[in-house]
Amino acid sequence: MKLFSTFAAITLLSSSVMSVSSFAGEKTMITMGGNPVALEGRIPKINTVAPLFTVVDEKFNPVSLSDFKGKTVLISAVPSLDTGVCALQTKRFNKEFTQYDADVVMLTISEDLPFAQKRFCQTENVDKIKVLSDSVWRDFGEKYGLLIKDRGLLARSIFIIDPQGILKYQELVTEVSEHPDYDAALAALTEISSAAK
Repeated sequence: MKLFSTFAAITLLSSSVMSVSSFAGEKTMITMGGNPVALEGRIPKINTVAPLFTVVDEKFNPVSLSDFKGKTVLISAVPSLDTGVCALQTKRFNKEFTQYDADVVMLTISEDLPFAQKRFCQTENVDKIKVLSDSVWRDFGEKYGLLIKDRGLLARSIFIIDPQGILKYQELVTEVSEHPDYDAALAALTEISSAAK
């Protein structure tokens, strides 16, 4: 029953992402404060190979998705750690991380500079998940279709990639100021990481 409910949640969230995704040639649209904004690029589809990307850590060292090969990876994308919802989202995943083993990796990615991310992590005691910056190349934002046009920010979203590198779960939050569905994401993470064992 649990497997079915998790699968249903993944299916429903996949459908909700598709409802805001582009038709041929059209941009994916979300809202910021109720105002429509376009996203650059295309959001990858469920059950396809997750696009590889490179971001940087607090010391500007490159970190690539391929560095986590063989692990289940949850990516929490946020617009900016300097905002309340983004801070809460990052702290929530940092807190939840303790219930998973070493085969699970949680990443928070934003366009914030590494200096700002480091300061945030120290101030808020975010020390379990990896907080990474897409500010250098915007490689993640472009490959995952999350760059908010003319804002230099990422759309709020969650992705889960299995140990084989297949994208198994995604949620694009259609209003930037709202929270993602934490319970659905964590249930999916538990199911996907357990299935990999």
